[in-house]
Amino acid sequence: MKLVFRYRVKSLTGLLNTQARMVNFVWNYCNDRQKDALRFNRHWHTGFDLIKLTTGCSKELGLHSGTVNDVCQQYAKSRSQSHRRYLRYRGRKSLGWVPIKGRELKREGNAFRFAGHTFRVFYSRPLPDGKILDGTNFSRDRRGNWFLNVVLELASAPARAPKRGVGIDLGLKDFVTLSNGEKIAAQHIYREAEATLAAAPRARKTRRVKAIHATIANRRSDFLHKLSTRIVRDFGYIVVGNVNAAALAKTRMAKSVLDAGWSPLRIQLTYKAVKHGVWFEVVDERFTTQVCSNCGAMPDSRPKGIADLGVREWRCSDCGAELDRDLNAALNILRRGRATLVAGISGFLAGGGVNLCETGLESEFCRSNQQA
Repeated sequence: MKLVFRYRVKSLTGLLNTQARMVNFVWNYCNDRQKDALRFNRHWHTGFDLIKLTTGCSKELGLHSGTVNDVCQQYAKSRSQSHRRYLRYRGRKSLGWVPIKGRELKREGNAFRFAGHTFRVFYSRPLPDGKILDGTNFSRDRRGNWFLNVVLELASAPARAPKRGVGIDLGLKDFVTLSNGEKIAAQHIYREAEATLAAAPRARKTRRVKAIHATIANRRSDFLHKLSTRIVRDFGYIVVGNVNAAALAKTRMAKSVLDAGWSPLRIQLTYKAVKHGVWFEVVDERFTTQVCSNCGAMPDSRPKGIADLGVREWRCSDCGAELDRDLNAALNILRRGRATLVAGISGFLAGGGVNLCETGLESEFCRSNQQA
């Protein structure tokens, strides 16, 4: 299991600013060589080809040779993944980035040593013992603060017995609705700072704009981390709907969707579930608001389409159950995750794992199938 530990750097930031400019120079050199290959109809350069072209420049640029190699490899990888012939140049507006080889970073108490320099950091949490991997880097945010991102290889946590399960329905008014009936209201962090954020550019306070954006991002990240950690610790298996945030971000609801942070929450739940040994799954959420969670039918009285988005509570015409729209969706999401979950636990049983009867999953799954 790979985990990234992030520490803010409090020394030698001037050195990192200089090295970041040299990293941009190497990146732009790779981009120029790619354009030459296109112009003369030559073979496109691979990461290994770019490394050969930049051999011997590390001392002149003031960079570690491993940093130059990482920049070349990352350029070739990014170009391949983006399916573009060449990439954008890196300049003053690009966020600072200095990649380093994991084997070159050494621990020195609460500090780190790299390329003959000791970088002191705000040691906000202890760094576990483990192998430091490639992908470790220094990065700079828009406020000019530098951070050290340490990638570690850690042992995977043993799978926990999924005794408690939860289905999660994501929304805008209620950010999260859990299948146990708990609702967590959306924070609207960007909306609250919108007026202040609009006034700062008119006063030409560029540093104030960056500070407001950083505050918004930090508040949202803090809220999502606390929420995802609580969910992972309270439940043994988690099922989330696959709401398409990228598609909704192209509609009139874009500002609210991006302010909510659905995708970061799913990402955090994904890796924290692996870290804590929790069962996690993303399921198709289509028609979860229209299917009755009590009888499993799609009655004529269900809310349909965009016209009925304002219908938050409805009665099933088949069984007469009173249903809350979001809670009903969360229950249906949980039910859809049980089938694959039971199959996964069956494989776990073969290795001497937990008993389905002890977890309660077998009886719950059978009841949901009988109701459906």
